[in-house]
Amino acid sequence: MKSPSHNTILRLIAVFKLFKATLLIIVAVGALKLLHRDVGATVEHWIEASGLNPDGRFVTTAVEKVSALSPQRIKALSLGSVVYAALFLTEGIGLWLLKRWAEWFTIIITSSLVPVEIYEIYHHPTPLKVAVLIINLVIVAYLVVRIRRPPE
Repeated sequence: MKSPSHNTILRLIAVFKLFKATLLIIVAVGALKLLHRDVGATVEHWIEASGLNPDGRFVTTAVEKVSALSPQRIKALSLGSVVYAALFLTEGIGLWLLKRWAEWFTIIITSSLVPVEIYEIYHHPTPLKVAVLIINLVIVAYLVVRIRRPPE
């Protein structure tokens, strides 16, 4: 039996993965809601409803970028979000259930996404992207050490 502290760490990683899956599902549904609509007007409505400053530089840039998305691009964004959400759900549920295969799966999936995260940080750095990269690297390191230890 694994020690309670190790189980707690695995469950914290699971919650992180499930949180990321939830965000991606929200992105996928939101993207699909933009189909066959005036994207710019819809996003501006969301911004006003959220209380953000519609004249802010970042908001204006985001509205311009989203307004330029074609329906095909919106569908691709939604599909990609669903695929990644499915991966994160698989990781999260498996880790929550303390399954050994989920530890391996998480190492493989998380490690494979690190180059993409580094590329994104290089081209569009933000503190959030750097924080997610660091968290993912710590998760991989922890799981590798955990798997290499003999069973308790």
